[in-house]
Amino acid sequence: MSEENRLQVPEMLHKRLAEVHLTEVRSLLSLQKLVEDLVREQDMPNQDEDGELQQQYRVELRQKLKRMPAQEVAYILESLEPNERLVVWDEVKEGADPILALLSDDVLEELIDDSHYRNEKTAVTAFELQDGRLRQISVTCPEDLNNIKPIWVDLIAPTKKIRAWMSKLFDVDLPDPGNLTDIEASARFYVDEEGHTHLHSDFLLDTREDSRNVPVALILQNDVLFTVRSEELPVFRLQRARARTRPGYVSNGTDVLLDLYAADVEYSANALEDVYGELDRVGRQVLRSHITDQEASKILTAISEAEDLNGRTRRSVLDTRRALSFLLHGKFLSKTQTNDVREILRDIESLDGHTAFLFNKINFLMDATDSAININQNKDIKRLTVLSVIFMPINVLAGMGGMSEFSMMTEGIPWPIAYSAMVVAMVGIGTLTYFGLRFFERRRAHSSHLANRRTD
Repeated sequence: MSEENRLQVPEMLHKRLAEVHLTEVRSLLSLQKLVEDLVREQDMPNQDEDGELQQQYRVELRQKLKRMPAQEVAYILESLEPNERLVVWDEVKEGADPILALLSDDVLEELIDDSHYRNEKTAVTAFELQDGRLRQISVTCPEDLNNIKPIWVDLIAPTKKIRAWMSKLFDVDLPDPGNLTDIEASARFYVDEEGHTHLHSDFLLDTREDSRNVPVALILQNDVLFTVRSEELPVFRLQRARARTRPGYVSNGTDVLLDLYAADVEYSANALEDVYGELDRVGRQVLRSHITDQEASKILTAISEAEDLNGRTRRSVLDTRRALSFLLHGKFLSKTQTNDVREILRDIESLDGHTAFLFNKINFLMDATDSAININQNKDIKRLTVLSVIFMPINVLAGMGGMSEFSMMTEGIPWPIAYSAMVVAMVGIGTLTYFGLRFFERRRAHSSHLANRRTD
């Protein structure tokens, strides 16, 4: 058998095995469907038994699918009818990333889009001006956008299908939010061939659990702003609330874009205030006369978290500065908008000084905490040294007591008396050594104190 034929045999076996499993899955689905029909048709007294039978078939299906490799499950999903496919998908969708990677685009869209398996984060919101305020409109289908003229369309975790019909309606190319971090830094701010302005910026997200930078794509097309991101952000909630409640707050998509950046700078400033408060609390602990190693460990953790938040805040602010500089140098803005950008840039300049100060304070507290840990370690070593000095003569005596010469020296003396006397001598020498060390230590400390007073 040739090498090529030997390679084809495993593939054929896998395919036949997948077909066998497909037949078994279809049989179980048919049985479930049959039981469902019986439950609907027969009287109430027998429905409990049929329900248990239906649940038994479902458990059997779940266990069978769980034992199959991802490649076979993907093959089964693509081979089934749409209604059967959804039943199987409901059993395997937990942790189904390996399966999704093997599915065709059509089947993938059918399973994860819209009502079947829509991402809980997915949301599309359009905003149009009405009496000087932004009116918010939730979008679930293309028809929702037919009779409005939005100045801002906000998309959170949009699926491929949503991006497709948005592109068809507005003639704009919307990126996949999962791929925003793959864009080269040099291509994050540009104008495409159609004249659309593209910006990819990192916005700060600071929660009690963690802090991180979330990439956001912002696209300006004929004064309509499109924003695409993977999750909700406080900056966007703040912007929506302001625009809805303040008449004349924005007039077009460019105003919305600039206000988003301004809100991000404001949010970053609030994050820095939190860092100040945390470092102030940590500083009071560090500067105490004594801290334990456990307290020092907690302090180092708090300092590390503050440093991480400070670094992410600085990254978000610097990214905002780059985006605003691009808009300013590209001459995309009106005179009023240019003045607004310069005001935002001045705020960013003031934040730069704060982040630099915080970095210095973090380094100081880190060094102070390390010094406290070193002092504790030196104290431990000192205690061990004192114990070693105390037990040194005791060890000598103990060694002498174990030699044959000691028996010769104490010949004629009963051994209980001899060894008891040696133990008493060991305790006495250890006590004298301990108090002698303490005396010389206090004398040295007193001499140092007098020397310091003379110097003052």
